[in-house]
Amino acid sequence: MTKSPDDDDPTGPARPPASGRWTDLDRPPLNTAGLRRGLVRDGGLWRQIDVVQRTGSTNSDLVARAEKGTADEGSVLVAEEQTAARGRLDRQWTAPARSGLFFSVLLRPAEVPVARWGWLPLLTGVAVATGLSRTAGIDTALKWPNDLLVTVGGEERKAAGILAERAGDDGVVIGVGVNVSLRADELPVPTAGSLALAGAVTTDRDPLLRGVLRSLENWYGRWRTAGGDPAASGLQEAYTAGCATLGRAVRAELPGDRVLVGEAVAVDGDGRLVLATEEGVQEPVGAGDIVHVRPVVP
Repeated sequence: MTKSPDDDDPTGPARPPASGRWTDLDRPPLNTAGLRRGLVRDGGLWRQIDVVQRTGSTNSDLVARAEKGTADEGSVLVAEEQTAARGRLDRQWTAPARSGLFFSVLLRPAEVPVARWGWLPLLTGVAVATGLSRTAGIDTALKWPNDLLVTVGGEERKAAGILAERAGDDGVVIGVGVNVSLRADELPVPTAGSLALAGAVTTDRDPLLRGVLRSLENWYGRWRTAGGDPAASGLQEAYTAGCATLGRAVRAELPGDRVLVGEAVAVDGDGRLVLATEEGVQEPVGAGDIVHVRPVVP
């Protein structure tokens, strides 16, 4: 297929290409004008919402805009399709066009000490889980540090991932990928899930995205007002309440082939997962030190 000039240009207009994949009436395009009307307002967090047809990675594009000074806090970049989406540790994230929510936001929490910025991915997880639960009518859970789980056929499946990247000295770009309408035969791996497979009451991506961004605006505002204090803002309590990792025996794979096995007992004030080992030691591990966190199989 011949690529149009806008295919990999995040500044190009979002328009349906002449391709068979756009005949799927179950996956209509996002309504950019409607999203802007519903989310951009005076005094609100969201200042600019752009929807592009196709790009490599919304995170990479928005980081580049931020570093060039062409994006303000509250900028949102959404893609109908990503060809080089990345998760944590550069793991790939793939999904058919218009089958999910693929977006990044730029935040500049100047009032919050940089030492507390590590809570932003966890904050985003709480916001995404809250927004999707309310709008899609499904139960969600958080897998520390950056995954969202839904229940499909009695099993927990990953339906969303979060990636945070620094953007210059004063910014953070948070990327979110949510599987919305993926069918069973479209799942990239057997452990993946989607809102549709979890029995969502709607897979209309416009209200889903509005719900998530409104929830994110609310939680970010509370956290920022509290100076990034996870306890005072209620964030630590909310994350703990929704985290499926807690109370389970897990195996944490660390750099240097180090393995730590224990019960996940808490998320501490720095957003680290605290493991109680068989030796009676409580050891915190940070997201930046983790390669994998997996349940221990009896």
